[in-house]
Amino acid sequence: MSWRTVVISSSAKLDYQMGYMVIRRDNIKKIFVDEIAVLVLESTAVSLTVALLSELTKKKVKIIFCDEKRNPSSELLPYYGSHDTSAKIRNQIAWSDDIKKAVWTEVIGEKIRKQKDHLEVRDKYYEAEMLEQYIREMTFGDESNREGHAAKVYFNALFGKDFTRTAENSINAALNYGYSLLLSAVNREIAYNGYMTQLGLFHDNMFNPFNLGSDLMEPFRPIVDRCVFDMMPETFGHDEKVQMLEILQYEYQIDGRHELLSRVIAIYCRSVFDALNDQDISSIKFYYEL
Repeated sequence: MSWRTVVISSSAKLDYQMGYMVIRRDNIKKIFVDEIAVLVLESTAVSLTVALLSELTKKKVKIIFCDEKRNPSSELLPYYGSHDTSAKIRNQIAWSDDIKKAVWTEVIGEKIRKQKDHLEVRDKYYEAEMLEQYIREMTFGDESNREGHAAKVYFNALFGKDFTRTAENSINAALNYGYSLLLSAVNREIAYNGYMTQLGLFHDNMFNPFNLGSDLMEPFRPIVDRCVFDMMPETFGHDEKVQMLEILQYEYQIDGRHELLSRVIAIYCRSVFDALNDQDISSIKFYYEL
């Protein structure tokens, strides 16, 4: 089972030999491809062969490319993540509005619940009770936008009354970076299971190629929030990014087992697809803190 997150942060040449990714710098290092879950190319001074890209794609490795500022800018997804992709996409197109809204209600309710739990850990009990009230007030499809109200209370409680998600500062840079990692991991599972990332449940922006990923990642956002709150970075550079990447190796409980986050996301995504196809929201499996 793949489990490694590999970050290439300086000049290197990457190629493929006999089942291994070979990293050529002043010395040579080899990593067994079957162990790699995510490959982050943080430097633009990295060159790699098409043979390596082909093998990584076959193994469903998530490949994230970064720009000159070392921020994630794109990712590589396979055309065919499953042998029955055509059937999966037909099912996806046929998902009814009712089941999509039902699943979205469960997903966003769980996100607010995780935000509430985080506030309680930080002794923000008054704000946590407000989020509990929002959960009780949620309507089908969250038409009353309890999610938006919860987000304002949540972020102001964590980072101060003047904090906004649109400001340019190190906290937002860290949050955005962490969320991009989560989105990439979720998109990997969507493609792996044969579905299209473009067709979402709630998100439907015509310019967003990852609408479904944006939907399914919601309950995992508080994992990033916890990490950023613990870091409270004054600057957000290479060391902070490496620290943020460690969230993919955190362990959680899901379906009665302890699993790494990358595996948790896989189990969760499959359960959401089961819920959508079987029209049974009880199939959805959420994670819990250990």
